[in-house]
Amino acid sequence: MTLEEQKKAARGSAFARRQIAFEAQNEVACEVLLEVLAAYRGAPLAGFMPINTEIDPRPAMVEASAHGMVGVPVIKARAKPLEFAKWDPETEMVVGDFKVEIPAFIEWMMPEIVLVPLVAWDKEGGRLGYGGGFYDRTLERLRARGPILAIGFAFNAQEDNNLPLEPTDQSLDMVITEDRILKVKD
Repeated sequence: MTLEEQKKAARGSAFARRQIAFEAQNEVACEVLLEVLAAYRGAPLAGFMPINTEIDPRPAMVEASAHGMVGVPVIKARAKPLEFAKWDPETEMVVGDFKVEIPAFIEWMMPEIVLVPLVAWDKEGGRLGYGGGFYDRTLERLRARGPILAIGFAFNAQEDNNLPLEPTDQSLDMVITEDRILKVKD
């Protein structure tokens, strides 16, 4: 089986587990994330607008926006790093590329903390995304500029300790789920 075939199979399995977790979640799914981010209050944060069955970071983004700058990812072109546009709860949103909501009026920001959506994760900070490489390129670019805290935010059910990873995959510094914190790097 090729690496691409392994990734496709891993994504299919992870999507099925994520669907079940999504349907079972409750209103406190974001509580652990809120607790972690409180320690970084005021640091520029990039969140994400959830799609399909992704865990929803918006309650934490709303709280963070009361204390500092928050942004959301914007896809500018295929095979390019993401850029981040300022966001707050009052921001008018429109549908952008890949059906992801983005601000109607863009003002760019540079995060120090990036909440990373994912399909699957492992205890070593490995992350399996959707296959476009956007977050891998983005984290690589941001890390070349200076320290970045990359936090995977996902359900426990998305854990997979047999991820098919490759050298270009950027690892996470931390994974936060609905009820736990896994620090990968200090």
